[in-house]
Amino acid sequence: MMADVKEINAEVMHRDSGSAESQESPVISEKKGSTEDQKDMQRMGKTQELRRNFRFVSIFGYSMILMATWETGLTTLIIPLLNGGTGGAIWMFLGTAVGMGFVITSMAEMASMAPTSGGQYHWVSEFAPRKHQKFLSYIVGWLCVLGWQTGIPSIAYLAGGQIQGLIVINNPEYVPERWHATLLVIAVASFSIIFNTLLARKLPLIEGVVLVLHIFGFFAIFITLWVLAPRSKPSEVFNTFQDNAGWGNVGLSVLIGQLAPIFSLLGSDAATHMSEELRDAAYVLPRAMIWTTIINSIMGFMMLITFCFCLGDVESVLGTTTGFPHMQVLWNATGSRTGATILSSLTTIMAVFGCVNNVATCSRQLFAFARDHGIPFGAFLSRVQPGWDIPLNSVIVSFVFAILLSLINIGSSVAFNSIASLGTCALLSSYIISIGCMFVKRWNKEPLLPSRFNLGKAGIWINGIAVAYLCFAFVFAFFPAFPHPTVDLMNWNILIYGVVVIFSLIYFFFKGRHMYVGPVEYINKDL
Repeated sequence: MMADVKEINAEVMHRDSGSAESQESPVISEKKGSTEDQKDMQRMGKTQELRRNFRFVSIFGYSMILMATWETGLTTLIIPLLNGGTGGAIWMFLGTAVGMGFVITSMAEMASMAPTSGGQYHWVSEFAPRKHQKFLSYIVGWLCVLGWQTGIPSIAYLAGGQIQGLIVINNPEYVPERWHATLLVIAVASFSIIFNTLLARKLPLIEGVVLVLHIFGFFAIFITLWVLAPRSKPSEVFNTFQDNAGWGNVGLSVLIGQLAPIFSLLGSDAATHMSEELRDAAYVLPRAMIWTTIINSIMGFMMLITFCFCLGDVESVLGTTTGFPHMQVLWNATGSRTGATILSSLTTIMAVFGCVNNVATCSRQLFAFARDHGIPFGAFLSRVQPGWDIPLNSVIVSFVFAILLSLINIGSSVAFNSIASLGTCALLSSYIISIGCMFVKRWNKEPLLPSRFNLGKAGIWINGIAVAYLCFAFVFAFFPAFPHPTVDLMNWNILIYGVVVIFSLIYFFFKGRHMYVGPVEYINKDL
């Protein structure tokens, strides 16, 4: 059956472009995509195996939900409140949004040049200096695998923690346990798998529905707080910089607080890994990425300012029994357990669906890297099941990996949090290398691939600023939340990050370099 499907696909891909779509089956037509999609896949030497059932609205909704800036900003509010205070939180968010804007604009251009599920590692393979293409592409592929695979338990843990917070609001006697959190992580991940397998074909429709909730939830919380909550003076909100974590230096504390806005604006490459399921990807994808960034940044900034105005006593909010300052603020504002539960559940629901989209992204990235023989068991992980039209094996493996990681939390929440938050460092470094390669290519005045989102002469400046910002953010991603940390409070990201990189290098030296040639070797240079 699989062979038959591939033969049909090959035949369709090589037909005359003038053949009528009415003579094709709906499945083949949907897989084909537009004429430009076919040209892009042929140029990259890839066979179209996935359905192109995403359009602008659905991929825009997909990106908005996965990034979920205003929701993530609220659930990680404790970080900037400890490190920087309200003033630090607001100004660092603004600075981070500007910096990430340059990053995402740079990536949008590359996505238009090579719209593939591989994303960064594919771009590096094409844009890096010839002698470094294979090695750098391989490293970036592993970094992307690390970043996205750890994202599932990370977001599921965030959703599970909020569920525990909701229980605390309604049952003050409830005492959260680590094994409770692990079971909730598994439950959220299982829910996400259902949407990525049995309901996979409905995913574009689901994205549109949840996008409405994303927007509705924003205004529900935004209006409630401005109407019901007591407000601080603007001078206090914008000019209060605090070192509540005890670093001894307010400036350093503010810079460490940027971890929260980085996390809330991370994932700009998510939609690129779905590009082989997007119709007219080279045109639609970069525009969806840009609009996602603009709108999510504005919503996130507005919500952050709102919460900073309505925060009340910082110490009491930080000491909340719910574990999440935003829940306590909503509880204080409404004066009602029911009201606080309903409003807080909006961010919880969005975290759950963010996990759904994370599963989709990480499975496609794993599928693409396996297709190019970058990881062990590539043939198994890159197989697209007949009738499913999704990389089912990669989806299941991602699910199993998330469950195994969640079990670590039973023994040590510190170890689990370090692994789960490792995705930030891994993705940032993949952005640095991929955009850096584009910057070098421009600096050397080498010819670039055609793009339907061309940055023109401004490209070298945009790429340069993006790389500079990413290097700055990358350093602070390894800082612990508190100075002089104990073993329990240490940020072990740097150790785990180093171990994974070393493992990938060892695998590359002994086996990977004999199997992995890099996507550039499959390029059809005649197109």
